[in-house]
Amino acid sequence: MLIPFRVLISRFLVGLLLAPVTIAADTTPKPAPPAAAPNRLAVVDSIIRDAIANNNIPGAVLVIGHNGKVVYRKAYGYRALEPRREPMTLDTVFDLASLTKVIATTTAVMQLVQAGKIRLNDPVAKYLPEFAQNGKQDITIRQLLTHYSGLPPDLDLSAPWEGKDTGYKMAFAETLQEAPGSAFVYSDINFIMLGALVERVSGEPLEVYCQRNVFTPLHMMHTRFLPPASWRAQIAPTQYDENNHMLRGVVHDPTSRRMGGVAGHAGLFSTADDLAKFAQALLNGGEGILSPLMIEKMTSPETPPNASVLRGFGWDIDSPFSSNRGDLFPIGSYGHTGFTGTSIWIDPTTDTYIILLTNSVHPRGQGNAIGLRTKLATAVAAALPLTPSEKEALRWKAITGYNEAFSAERRMSARNGSVKTGIDVLEEHNFDTLTAPDHRRRIGILTNQTGLDSQGRRTIDVLAKAPALSLDAIFSPEHGVTGKLDTTSINNTVDAATGIPVYSVYGGSDAARHPPLDVVKQLEAVVVDIQDAGVRYYTYETTLGYFLEAAAKTGTEIIVLDRPDPVTGAFVQGPVADGGRQSFTGYWTTPVRHGMTLGELAKMFNAERGIHAKLTVVPMDGWQRGDWFDSTGLEWVNPSPNLRSVTEAALYTGVALIEGTNISVGRGTDTPFELVGAPWIKARDFAAYLNARGLAGLRFVPTSFTPSSGIYSGELCRGVNIVLIDRNALDGPELGIELASALQKLYPNDYKIDHMINILANQAAFNAIVAGEDPRRIEQDWEDGLAQFGKIRERYLIYK
Repeated sequence: MLIPFRVLISRFLVGLLLAPVTIAADTTPKPAPPAAAPNRLAVVDSIIRDAIANNNIPGAVLVIGHNGKVVYRKAYGYRALEPRREPMTLDTVFDLASLTKVIATTTAVMQLVQAGKIRLNDPVAKYLPEFAQNGKQDITIRQLLTHYSGLPPDLDLSAPWEGKDTGYKMAFAETLQEAPGSAFVYSDINFIMLGALVERVSGEPLEVYCQRNVFTPLHMMHTRFLPPASWRAQIAPTQYDENNHMLRGVVHDPTSRRMGGVAGHAGLFSTADDLAKFAQALLNGGEGILSPLMIEKMTSPETPPNASVLRGFGWDIDSPFSSNRGDLFPIGSYGHTGFTGTSIWIDPTTDTYIILLTNSVHPRGQGNAIGLRTKLATAVAAALPLTPSEKEALRWKAITGYNEAFSAERRMSARNGSVKTGIDVLEEHNFDTLTAPDHRRRIGILTNQTGLDSQGRRTIDVLAKAPALSLDAIFSPEHGVTGKLDTTSINNTVDAATGIPVYSVYGGSDAARHPPLDVVKQLEAVVVDIQDAGVRYYTYETTLGYFLEAAAKTGTEIIVLDRPDPVTGAFVQGPVADGGRQSFTGYWTTPVRHGMTLGELAKMFNAERGIHAKLTVVPMDGWQRGDWFDSTGLEWVNPSPNLRSVTEAALYTGVALIEGTNISVGRGTDTPFELVGAPWIKARDFAAYLNARGLAGLRFVPTSFTPSSGIYSGELCRGVNIVLIDRNALDGPELGIELASALQKLYPNDYKIDHMINILANQAAFNAIVAGEDPRRIEQDWEDGLAQFGKIRERYLIYK
């Protein structure tokens, strides 16, 4: 992840303060300050009373905290309606239902992570070998915590069974509903297994571990599994069970009840005051139960960056279940709900928490607290006395949506933008970046057919006619200055329109791919105006690096006229290249999809590789990080012969990973990188396997094709047509790994994977594919490298 999401929020909301408030006289634990203003939060009273009047809930206890203090605390309505009415009291104990997942189980798991006893990307089966049954051997702890395991929502309750051990055995034997890592499925089984994990690793029952390591240290004296009989009068009843007995002090969740009342997903009982202690502990940095780093980790988005929901480890951030966030609290906040009508929401930005405990299922399971939670959270956020600009910041964050993995980067499906590239900006400013006050400056240009201004004029021609400039050399990258050559035999030529010499910096040898120093040293500056493809293995990036190196030796300035990353600057995906694997298809240790423009890459290469050439970047005007190329208003010009559309550019981020193997990727057809095939593939089997993997944003259609060039030229190939149905959900490098893994598994005697390492450039990922590991398991292993790269990348971003 790039930077803590809280940092971004704070940029908008620095200095946010609540006005002084009084505490309701009948409930306050502290006297109000002498000069207290009217309590702005009293607006919530009518909202809760309406919910009671509409029979949505029988009663509630509400605690609101802000800036380290309880600022509102009140009980409403009734604790029980049947068999007799009992008024709600502040010390009422509630069945927390799924709040158990975050208060108890997630906290316990993160403590074990903090102690180094488990790792989040470890397979669950490493600690619970029984869990490996029925294809679950690669499911990780991370996937359980984020509900991306693929397990069904609950254990089978259609037949009678009893006991924790029986529940565990049933969970061990469960079959998958979805491919692990492919989809969000909220599942109690995930947390049942996490509870079992805590017990196995700690050597203690879950309830004992949590009491000793979580509740007691925080002085949560009214929080526990299996509440004693002495608490019964204070416990809010839930509903009648299958035997028509009112559940009171016995867990409402039927699975937890069959397991004896203690399970990782449900079974915990507590009060609003105790949960307020827990919430405040998290806001305070953990108070000893967790480190601030662990809290930041578990409450930041940890679902796949292309996921449609945002979940932390255990905690909800932005999903169909986060009704208690309301409409105004920013996405950087987090919380959870419970089926019985309980909820907690915590916002580090405003240093606020909301605890709302109800027993909405009482007495007959017909109540509902969902609407109440939303109205309540919205009213609390609205009661904060924000300035107009702060309110606009909150509104803007709510409608744009953020993923902590791509901080400061807006992602949108499409917009009608009007982007000015670097050459257009340069022209608008009369070439001031290029010219010298006392002489005609001698310059060169690295460019090709993509170097055009908004009027369709070649940058070559624009600079050749510019006053006070002398364009003395043109350098052409792979595919030549016209972008039509698909060969290593590209000779030096002369530009027909201007008569300026064209020096090829592409060929079959390393020397042929470096700019000639004797030419560069005659130039005061080299302008770079070329369209990149947004992936590490696109050779224009390496050519840029070679020019920086040459310029550092000759004292020549490099001036990059920036252009968009055509596949957005918002996605950072794939394994980071191993150190020492630099090549013409991998200039530095970047991930496959880096989410950077060529100007940003130039800054990073120049600093991180210690080149220190004189570098100037002329930024674009109007480009946003979430822009796909079709959102820029710019004309598409093929950056190379086989990248003919935005769709092909998107698929290129993954399909090209297998191009070095004995597979056709559609070169020599009308749709390169949309086709994958070989004479020995069975198209329908291949498509069925890939579709069953549930790759986000993709479908696979069996097809056949005959390429006119490249591998299998003139031969009938069978394989798949890749259909991109949601480009913002696409993880290109994951697609490449999935294709290689499928070919390795289905056609082990035909598929030759050896040369894939040259493009992949990550030995651990390559070894894992060869070993047959699940691709989503492999992907999780490169997340740490991505996080480290992200911190470096952040320093060189031009467009926020």
